[in-house]
Parts: sequence; C-alpha cells; structure tokens
Amino acid sequence: MVHDNEDAIVKALHQDLNRHRFESYASDILGIKSDIIDQLRNVEKWAKDSVPEDAGFIFGTLGKARVRKEPLGVALIIGAWNFPLLLLIQPLLAAISAGNCVLLKPSELAVACETLLVDLVPKYLDQDAIQIVTAGPNEMPEILKQKYDHIFFTGSNKIARFITAAAAKHLTPTVLELGGQGPAIVTKQANVDLAAKRIAYAKFLNAGQICLSVNHVFVDPAVYDQFIKAVSKWNEKFLGEGKGEICQIINDRNYSRLEKMLNATQGKIVYGRKGKPAERLFYPTVVDDVTMTDPLLSEELFGPILPVVKADYKSAYNTIRNMDYPLAIYIFSSSQAEIDEIMANTNSGGVTINDVLMHAGVHGAPFGGVGESGYGYYHGIHGFNAFTHTRVVVGPPTWLDKVMSFRYPPFSVKHIPKIEVKNKIGFKRGETMADQKVRTSSGLISGLFVKTILSIAILLTGLFLFVGNELKASITNIYSTYSTKYLIPLLVSLSIDPAQFGLLKS
Repeated sequence: MVHDNEDAIVKALHQDLNRHRFESYASDILGIKSDIIDQLRNVEKWAKDSVPEDAGFIFGTLGKARVRKEPLGVALIIGAWNFPLLLLIQPLLAAISAGNCVLLKPSELAVACETLLVDLVPKYLDQDAIQIVTAGPNEMPEILKQKYDHIFFTGSNKIARFITAAAAKHLTPTVLELGGQGPAIVTKQANVDLAAKRIAYAKFLNAGQICLSVNHVFVDPAVYDQFIKAVSKWNEKFLGEGKGEICQIINDRNYSRLEKMLNATQGKIVYGRKGKPAERLFYPTVVDDVTMTDPLLSEELFGPILPVVKADYKSAYNTIRNMDYPLAIYIFSSSQAEIDEIMANTNSGGVTINDVLMHAGVHGAPFGGVGESGYGYYHGIHGFNAFTHTRVVVGPPTWLDKVMSFRYPPFSVKHIPKIEVKNKIGFKRGETMADQKVRTSSGLISGLFVKTILSIAILLTGLFLFVGNELKASITNIYSTYSTKYLIPLLVSLSIDPAQFGLLKS
C-alpha cells in the first residue's frame, strides 16, 4: 500500500501541510517502511510463548508455566493531523502484528490524507479485520460510545480527557501519545552555535507542529546574546530566499491562535518575517526577554515561535520541575555533571542531549510520555506489547496433589514451615546499602555455583543408573572425599547451608 502509492502520499502531505518531498519521505514514508520491516522480522519472536524467569521447579519445570501473547481484540486507533499517515499507520502495524482487528479514525483536519486513506485502506487491507471511518467533533461521541478492547490516541491532552472519559465507561485500556511544553536548556558549557542550529531545525520541521518540538529554550546569561544571534542566523539560512520550504499551519484557526499569542507577548521579537495568512505561512520567529508568565508560555505553542528565557541551568530545571511533565527535554552542554544534574531534577517522556528529536528514533526503544504528556509506549516490541494481552498458563501434574496435600482443609499450623518465605539472599537487619551490594554480588556468584553443583548432581545420578556396583562405589568415595574436603567449606564461606543439598547426609 505504501510502496505503490508513494507519489500519492507525498502529494497529499503537500496539499495538507505544504511539506517538501524530502521531509515527507524522511518522516512519514521512512518511518512506516522501517516499522513494517521491523514487525515482519520480529513478529514470530515477539508472539512466541515465554517462560517466566523465576517460575521455579514446581511451576516452571513440572507445571510448564508459560506466558501466551494474545490479541486484545478490537482496537480503535485515532490519528493526528501533524503526521496524518505516520501516526495512524505506525500503531496500526503494531495492532496487526499482535493479531487485533482495528477501526482506523484519521484526522479530519488533514483532508487530503484522510481522503487518500479512505481510498487505499479498503483496496489493500482485509475488510473483515481492518476498517476506516471518517468523523469530526460531531460524530466522535457516537464512535466513542462503542465498546472497544483498546484505544490508541495521538493528539492533545485536552482531547485525551474526552477519550479517556469515554473509555472509562467500558473499562477500556488506552494508550495516549500527547505532547506538552517541551523545553531546551542551553548551558554556558554548550556548543552554542550547534545548539542554535539544532533548535532552529526543530522549529523549522513541520513548522514546529510536532509534539516533540522545542517549545521554548532556557539560555544561560553568559551565552544568551551569542545564542540569539546564532539562532537568528540559522533561521535565515534554513528559510533562504522568498517563500522557502516551510510547512503551512494546518488551518486558519491555528494560524490565528499563533498570531494572537505573538501579538500578546511581553517579549521582544528579534527575528521573524511577515506571515502570509492566506497561504497559512507562519515563518520562524524568535522572541527574547520572555518570562514564564508570558502569554507565549500559557500553552503548548505547536508552531514556529521560539520564546527564549534567560536562565542558568539550575533555575531552568527548577522551573521545569514545577511544570507538567513534557514529552521531551533537550539538554545542550559539554559538562556531564551538568547533564546528570538536570536529568536528576526533571522528568519527561524522553531526553536528547546536544541534539533534538533523536531519542524518538532509537530502534527498539519505547516511545511515550509521562503524566500530562501521555502514558503507554509503542515502537518496535513496545507497540506489539501495547496491543497484546499476556495470559499466564500453568498445568501442574496431578500427582503433585499428594505432595501439596497440606494446602487443603482442615488447616494446621504445623504446615506453616512448609510455606514460610525464607531469607535465601541472606540480608540481615541493620545492613547498609554497601553491605547489601556486596551480599548481592556474592549471592549472584552463589547462585551460579549452586546451579553448577545441581547440574553435576543430576549428571552423577544419571551415571548411577548405567554403571556397575564397583564403579558406583568408586564415584561415591570420590564424591564424599572431595565434598567434605573442598565443597562443604566453600559453600559455608559463601553463606550457603550445605545441608540444603543433602551433602551432609550420605
């Protein structure tokens, strides 16, 4: 579907957003094709039953415990207008791999892409499993009345509240991919010109209409003037002469919203061009001397305006900490100590250091927000898991009933020692974290050692079944001698009770 219709996809994205062919390929088409290959390569591995790591002998070995990966059922996927194909088809791929049926609802604001999808989906995708519906604000309540097994929504947190309220009526699980006021921090230890270039690039892409875009930037006073000069330079270079290749604002309402916010700012516009409302071309604009109470910071901008706030990195992360968690934070610094301090004092869906947007492209890594920027993850196996029910299955043998007969009434306190939880790790009251780290390390070694001993014991038991009495006596003698001389002292030194392996009984 994607391969056959690349030209139609590029044309639709240009109609809706004035997007350049390269930008359309590098975002929507590249992202979709990469995900298709990833899902095809890994779906058998992801869908395979797994064995719980700590199932133990009774549940794991005897009961053959396993975790089945099963589809949740029917999923409703609601796309967004800023990447009208990518943000609809990426979760669709994950839903298909996990075995679900899907109702697709593309954004009604990206009209050309919506029309294209309505034409292509029935031609290429199984209509018994995947269907597409068009709807606006008036029709969505009816769609949300239906019961789904999963809802995946990409958009604003304002609309997300309506989605989750409708989902709650049916206890439907949801994944919310939202946004927020994602900040950048430029410290005095940063490569200022590179920081300015990459932040300007984030605002240029899709005209800043990206949930991961830089909303505003905190710049250290020591490099503030240098940054303002550099970011203005890069904006000019990216735009070139005349119209340039910048995307359009999606509609008149959003264009007007950006204009009103810019007109209300108390800051100073230090870079910008006169916009073209008729063509919805809103050019990159830099505003300095902005405070956190400025109208520009009253909501997520979702446009090519860059407010610049003068602040050192400590003041910046203290401000960020008191705001809603954003989808992304961008840190520009050459000091690892500064980076670590900012990371320790903030929270966000993801972080890119000395660049922008890049964490969203890490192959196999989870992508998603936290708090107001959303919850749930997708991309790669995380998308497969988002649409999957993990079902635990265990089948203990019937003869085990005799061994575990103590679980039946009438109950007796004498059986409590059989089910008592033992401190096998060996932690002791009053230990420090340092003590526990040492004990944990030795415990790891002990665990590996114990597994080795058990393997040897099983091997010896097997040998005993096939060797003569004379050889049995020799093996027993060697085993007794070496266990007494070497094995038991070693177990004791590792704080392991030799009696639990029966080494003191023969």
